[in-house]
This record gives sequence, C-alpha cells and structure tokens, in this order.
Amino acid sequence: MKAFFLLLASWLFVAPAARAQADPAAAPAPNAPVYVIPIRGQIEGALLYVIRRGLAEAEQRSAAAVLLVMDTPGGTLGAASDIVRSIQAAQLPVYTFVEKDAFSAGAIIALSTKAIYMAPGAVIGDALPIMVSPIGGVQPMSESVEEKAVSGTAALVRSAAQAAGHDPELAEKMVRREAEFKIGDKVICPAGRLLTLTAEEAAQPGKDGKPLLSAGTAADVPAVLERLSLAGRPLVEMQITATEKIARLIAAAAPILMMLGFLGIYIEIKTPGFGLPGLLGAACLALFFWGHHIAGLAGIEDLILFAIGIALILVEIFLIPGFGFTGFLGLTLVLVSLVGAMTRIVPGSGFGLPVWVDLQIPIFKTLAALVGTGAAALFLGRFLPRSRLLGRLTLAAATTAADGYTAAPDSSALVGKTGVTLTPLHPAGAARIDGLRLDVVTSGEFIDAGTPVQITEAHGSRLVVQKT
Repeated sequence: MKAFFLLLASWLFVAPAARAQADPAAAPAPNAPVYVIPIRGQIEGALLYVIRRGLAEAEQRSAAAVLLVMDTPGGTLGAASDIVRSIQAAQLPVYTFVEKDAFSAGAIIALSTKAIYMAPGAVIGDALPIMVSPIGGVQPMSESVEEKAVSGTAALVRSAAQAAGHDPELAEKMVRREAEFKIGDKVICPAGRLLTLTAEEAAQPGKDGKPLLSAGTAADVPAVLERLSLAGRPLVEMQITATEKIARLIAAAAPILMMLGFLGIYIEIKTPGFGLPGLLGAACLALFFWGHHIAGLAGIEDLILFAIGIALILVEIFLIPGFGFTGFLGLTLVLVSLVGAMTRIVPGSGFGLPVWVDLQIPIFKTLAALVGTGAAALFLGRFLPRSRLLGRLTLAAATTAADGYTAAPDSSALVGKTGVTLTPLHPAGAARIDGLRLDVVTSGEFIDAGTPVQITEAHGSRLVVQKT
C-alpha cells in the first residue's frame, strides 16, 4: 500500500512537471537561438527538403522561434502545400519576414506562419494559380480546369490563414478576383483585381482594429526580433549547402537533362561502338536522378526501375528481332521511373501512392523531354551533316555505277574462261586463267592442284569455278 501511494504521488507531482518541460508552448530557455531559414528564388519540390531540414535542426537546437526570410516570385502549388503542412506540424513558432517579394506560393507559405513582418517597400499577394510549361511561358487553362485550380488554392490559403490567425477572407482575395474586399466602407481591393499589398498597406488597421496582414514594418532581421521580444538571442542562419543548391537547379532543369540523356543514348545506338554521346547521355540521366534524390523526391527504387527498363530495351534491340513486349515493358519502366523521380510523396499518405495532382507536372515534363528529343534527333539527322564542322565527316553526294564509281571491277567478261588450279581449292585458292593468277572459289567441293577448271560465275572480285 505504501508503494502504491508513492507511485500515485509521483504521478501527481513529477509527471506534470515533466509534461510542462516537454510542452512546446513552454517558455524557451534564455539562451535559446532564433533559427533563420532563407526562402529565396523559385519555390519547388527541392525547397521542401531544405525547409524540412531547417525545421528539424531548429527543433534539435531547442530554438526559441523560426524566422522565414522571404524573397520569392512564387513556385509550384504542390511544394507550397507541403511546406505549409510542415510549418503547421512544427513544434516551434514560425514567423515570416518579407525582404522584398512574397508572391504566389510565397504568399501562401507566409499566411501559414504566426505573424508576418515586411521590410519597407516589400510586397505580398497575388496567389492566383497558373500553368507554366517546363520551358517557360504561361499556358492557357480551360474554364473548368482554372476553376478547379482556383477552388483548391482558395481552400488552401483559407485553411492556412485560419490556422495561423490571419483573415481568411483577405487570404482568399489573393486567389479570387470576383468579389471586392473592404474593411467597413473602405475598399481595400476592388472586384476584378487580385489582392497585392505593400508593406504600408498590409500594416494598416483591419478588422477589429488589428493590422490588416503585416504585424509591422521592420528594416531587417534584428528589427523583427526586437518586435517579437526576441532581441539579444543568438541568431542562427541555416546554411543551404552547395549540394542542395545544385539539386534545386537540377529539379528546375529536369526536362533539359532528360532530353540530353535520351538524345545521347539515341546517338550512341545509331553509331558503332561506345563513345562520347553515350557517356554524356548517361551522365545527364545520372545527374537527373542524383539531383532529385538530394531534393528528397527520387528514391533508389526509381533508379532500379530505370536500370531494368534500359536493360530490357537493349535486349530488345540487340538480341530479339523486331520490337515487342520486352521493349514495350522496358520503355514503360523507364518512363515510370522518370515520372516517379519527380513526384513528391507526402509522408503518411497511405501506401505512398501519389495522387493525380502530383503526377501532372512530372508527366508533362517527361512528355516535353520526349518531344524535345524527337525534334533534336530530327534536327541532327537533317541539318548537322550540312554544317561546316560535321560536313567533312560525311559524303556530300551519292556515288553510282553510272558515274563510274564501283565497289569492285567488272569481271563478267571472265565467265566461260578456262585454266588450271595452282593450289588446292578448299574451297578457295588460286588458278591460272588466261595467263593471269586469280583468286577463285568453288561452289563447295574441294579441287586438287593442277586440275582444269572453268569460271562459271563472276561477282566483282569473287570468281566461282568448277572442274571441266
């Protein structure tokens, strides 16, 4: 009984203390650092890996807060959605400081943080989803497709704003232009326009007297920390490694790398031996998989599928006549591996199977690479032989027998001539015919030396004889 009361006392007094110590909302230690994660340039799948690493490192260091320092024109909606979920799952308070621009995906990510601060002259807003081709340029969308994209994005920004304590109506106005947005009788953004706010506009009074969006205008990061009552704490800026920078570039240039890889392999198959085109093609594809692996997208299973697919295609080309099931299966595995290497898999998503929304851009990039490879192969086959550099390596004109060009001399006049074998014909050997020593061959039989023979067939330098 005494032991029971001791255990009960421990649970009543010690356990609450332990829970308070583990409570993420508890006050941070006085020397806890503030962790700064830069978000600059395009937002894509590779950046998700960087931000996840930054949030994990901040938690390991028991940081007091995380500050996203942002200057971005936007990026992919899928990456922004995953980053928002990562921020919402973080055990630390996350804030945003807009240095210059926070458009599109950047605005969505900022809305998911607890407070937004902006530098003088900074701008935030315009999160309307658009379709961009892999080689650049905005692609038109049908009305139904656009409404589907806008509806999904509007729901995402409303959810992010509500969870972080921002005005969801204001957030949705960054995506939808139909209705006007106003505070009382003051129209902030009229109908027909997307909401985009400067630092001064974002800090003006909104509903209930609170700031419209920005918690304040600050000149730099130390000024933000002072407003957050975190001044004087150690400042730790996350260092994005050179490898991660390269991975982000590779993810952005995926169609070009795929096209160069396909083209190198195509040229290598069309030429004898194994040389520079094959090496360059293999290097581009290896760089493609490496970059997407570093970016947290491609797994070892994608590389295995690709290797098996290439092996099946080579078997079909060199060992099996025609192009059948083996080649088709190999080509399918190659395409599946390339699409899979560019597809994000959200942790905890069942069996790890991607949804159609996540597959659209990877499939589009792969198809663009295939089309680009076909166009480049056509260009190389048609125009490069005429160039000054490669024209010397090819014949400029065809040679015909009518023009006096032959592969071997005309020996048809020797048919019917007779002579004597000089060596045994087994079945090839030499014979003296019309005073000339000629190389001859039989139809298959063996003939001894000194046997009379006659030429029965003449095909250039191939002279067929038989006994007379």
